[in-house]
Amino acid sequence: MSSAVAVAVKKIAVYILRDENKRGKLFVAVGSIIAGFLGLMFLPIAVISSIGSMNIEPPDIDKNLFTESALFESLDSEQQAEITNIQNQGQAIEDAMTNAGMRDQTIKAQLIYMSYFDEVQNFYAESYADLFATAQNDSDLISAINSTYGLDINYDEFVRTYTFVMNSTINAFMFTDTGTKNCADLAAWADNAYISGWGYMNGFIGERNETDRIRYADNAGLVLGYLNYSPTDKKFDPDYDTLVYTEQGGIDTMPEVVGIGLFDGSQHGIYVGNGEVVYSSESVGYVTKEPVSNGSWTSWCTYDGVTYPQEVTDAIQSVNEDSSSEN
Repeated sequence: MSSAVAVAVKKIAVYILRDENKRGKLFVAVGSIIAGFLGLMFLPIAVISSIGSMNIEPPDIDKNLFTESALFESLDSEQQAEITNIQNQGQAIEDAMTNAGMRDQTIKAQLIYMSYFDEVQNFYAESYADLFATAQNDSDLISAINSTYGLDINYDEFVRTYTFVMNSTINAFMFTDTGTKNCADLAAWADNAYISGWGYMNGFIGERNETDRIRYADNAGLVLGYLNYSPTDKKFDPDYDTLVYTEQGGIDTMPEVVGIGLFDGSQHGIYVGNGEVVYSSESVGYVTKEPVSNGSWTSWCTYDGVTYPQEVTDAIQSVNEDSSSEN
């Protein structure tokens, strides 16, 4: 975690850490006090670090005794006001990012704001969100933010922090329709795994490894993770244990639809647009991205459990008709 981010989250922790009667509760509930705001999702890391330096032993607690509302009610008025202020800031950014058509980057926007904007005056969430909408890439975004707000955010530090944070959670803002399993959200899921630095490990579908706390997925597991993940419950269900797919045609017949599966005879990849495919690679050891034109992908496929638009249905019909005419 970068020093800037550590400062941002520890300034929140101090409101609770200074009261030793609340330290035990903090370990249980603080990670989800602020719904939709990622900063506190990795607050326990900063808290544990702070406690270590203070020579305080982590308490043994019954995790069933505490809830988010109970913890909030246990805070004094100053602490509640600080938490409420953070909630309001996070919500304003979420609303602005949604209105700007950049909802999937909400966590990024909240993280940057909470990490670096302490001294910024006259902040308007709407104009802040516009910078995300117009930036061509993250490098341009950080440059624009630095220029607009007189900041000196180091791009490499931002990348390290953002990757760490995204690996620690699953971005709830990336889904366009949480009620269905659809190809657009499958593409978002795959791209998020790439952005978040998921590793490759046999038998994993996106869970965090308890040893190193990194998220992993094997090749089929990248798709199975999406099929099994419940955005509402924020957990993986055991509904799918085998990836069932249908090869539909050669790569030259693939429709331009994100979420289409690609196949090379042994590996699956997910088309994410702009001529690129994301897949979990055993040989490189992590989820990676490459141009479809690299040449290894030979066919496109659909997956059982995923819905596709009419354009895909039409493409399948066209491939079948061409095949029938050749026979």
